[in-house]
Amino acid sequence: MARPDKAAAVAELTEDFRSANATVLTEYRGLSVTSMKELRRALGSDTKYSVVKNTLTKIAAKDAGVDIDPSLLAGPSAVAFIKGDPIDAAKSLKNFSKENPFLVIKGGIFEGKSVTVAEIMKLADLESREVLLAKLAGAMKGSLAKAIRTIDALRAKKEAADVQGGAESKVAVVPAPVDSEASAPLETAVSEAPTEAPAEVVAEAPLETPEA
Repeated sequence: MARPDKAAAVAELTEDFRSANATVLTEYRGLSVTSMKELRRALGSDTKYSVVKNTLTKIAAKDAGVDIDPSLLAGPSAVAFIKGDPIDAAKSLKNFSKENPFLVIKGGIFEGKSVTVAEIMKLADLESREVLLAKLAGAMKGSLAKAIRTIDALRAKKEAADVQGGAESKVAVVPAPVDSEASAPLETAVSEAPTEAPAEVVAEAPLETPEA
């Protein structure tokens, strides 16, 4: 490879290392061109799967500030530069390697640290971000529906109480009959009582004076 081509390749790899959320190094020996296309399709557009030269990859990793174990750069190498969800990419690599034993996962870089094959497999067993968000949305939706049902129940209870209170307020209070004679003021009763007629004064007839 000519020197300018090498420089361009190193610059491209350096940028790939810097922009990737995670990096997985693999050995692709024995994979057909068709299988490689299937793997790239399985990884999706957010992951760049590139066959690389080990010497150039080592230089690019150093330029990007990524520390790679030299043992990972042995044999025919291809690197998955993951720019999307690392969990989804790890799942795709794991599932593909089960059906295609020629794909050998050697290790990688996740969150700036070296990870082993076992750690990548554990990562693949986790639930993806989309699944977690879907579960969270479902839980929030369920909680919201429960809150709405509670509010509706409280509203219905309040409306029923208001209706019952309104009905009670419309009941007329009829006062008990009052005995007018019994309740008449004492003065009125006294004034209406018949008074005794004054005793009749009988004038005494003058005594007759005897004639002289």
